[in-house]
Amino acid sequence: MIEQIRPGTSAAGARVGLFDFDGTISLIRSGWVDVMVPMMVEILADLKTGESEESLREVVHEFVWRLTGKETIYQMMEFADHVQKRGGNALEPLAYKKMYLDLLMDKISGRISALKEGKVDPESYLVPGARELLERLKDQGLKLYLASGTDHANVVEESGLLDVSKYFDGGVFGAQDDLKSFSKKLLIQRIISNTDVAGHQIVGFGDGYVEIEEVKLVGGIAVGVATKEPECEHIDDWKRNRLVGVGADFIVPNFSRHADLAGLLFP
Repeated sequence: MIEQIRPGTSAAGARVGLFDFDGTISLIRSGWVDVMVPMMVEILADLKTGESEESLREVVHEFVWRLTGKETIYQMMEFADHVQKRGGNALEPLAYKKMYLDLLMDKISGRISALKEGKVDPESYLVPGARELLERLKDQGLKLYLASGTDHANVVEESGLLDVSKYFDGGVFGAQDDLKSFSKKLLIQRIISNTDVAGHQIVGFGDGYVEIEEVKLVGGIAVGVATKEPECEHIDDWKRNRLVGVGADFIVPNFSRHADLAGLLFP
């Protein structure tokens, strides 16, 4: 299923493709929300404010989603604010980030090891049709950029394990310790400032609020990947509504219909 939110919209003049990584191309970190949200809810519940776990889960889920696509530290910064507001002694955001990443690595280390050892096909950790779409966009002549809120070293490693880094001649970018040195917004601004590419010549692909918003703010075309992980066969309605709300022009559950999607983007 490909849902065209604005009939007649296309990326016919696009020269650059900007991709998010986790949940858009890679499934290595699938399930990260089910690690981050419970960790945060447990810490908030321990403050004994009288709020139910369900209400705390709604609070956490809202800001985790809203900040998805930004560097992970921003989710931890907002979480620390929530701890502080409830009378807790908040740790530094970096401490919460380490806590979360340790838990996440417990979940995904087996996947990474299996890829390194060649025990699984990289395709099993790709959103269906992602490789074929990347190849189509390269054939179309687009320069591709990969930008992720995950730490840079991890994005480089995992995109290499999935054998997709070769498509991104514009570069592979991830979160840096210096927050001022990288963000998706900064990357888009640099593309526009340092090349002859205009904002409306950028087509973005992502499952997060941030990348869709930033591409739309410069006049580009945005494809929202509202996939229900890990099967990636159906639309996640909650994701869909949020992505449409922030301006997505197209909604897909995956890229298995890459030929049809390319036909709509480049009529």
